[in-house]
Amino acid sequence: MSLRINDQAPNFTAQTTQGEITFHDWIGDSWAVLFSHPKDFTPVCTTELGFAAGLEDEFAKRNCKMIGLSVDPVDNHAEWAKDIEETQGHPVKFPMIGDTDLNVSKLYNMFPADETGSSEGRTALTNATVRSVFIIGPDKNIKLMMTYPMTTGRNFNEIIRVLDSMQLTAKHKVATPVNWENGDDVIIVPAVSNEEAKEKYPDGWNELKPYLRVVKQPN
Repeated sequence: MSLRINDQAPNFTAQTTQGEITFHDWIGDSWAVLFSHPKDFTPVCTTELGFAAGLEDEFAKRNCKMIGLSVDPVDNHAEWAKDIEETQGHPVKFPMIGDTDLNVSKLYNMFPADETGSSEGRTALTNATVRSVFIIGPDKNIKLMMTYPMTTGRNFNEIIRVLDSMQLTAKHKVATPVNWENGDDVIIVPAVSNEEAKEKYPDGWNELKPYLRVVKQPN
């Protein structure tokens, strides 16, 4: 069954570099970013994990946990983490899942449910679909899904931007326009009447069209 935005994120129990976790319990009341990698000791993913590790404090400020995944064993992850710190300058402090039975990858549609075998003997090429990002809310629902090709590094500044947008729009009845950055003007959603908008935004807004009302970002 395919996953869609607002579906409940599949729960699972798995071994990680920080011991066994049950995913929903591990998330708790936080947001979470789950990002997956086709294989340990691969070049693009090494740069991604190092950059993400350097942003851990930024994610923490947003009450968001990070967790990585590769189909390789946890012991391999620990060795890879040494290379990541050496080459990228940041230690990986967040957990990394060892998905050797491919269970999590199948649950999250990165492999077909009928995929056979384990991680043994697999190459990065055969795992090319395991290059995804999921942002999951405190309600355990999927808020964002993105899948990248193997040769293109993920943009974690964009992931933070989207997280900022989703947290803002979850709190206020607004949406964020194209290329929005934190602090830019936002859009009052059509479900908010002008009467309600006057109460929320007494200083007014810029009405480009009745359905396109631009206002300063609320605090």
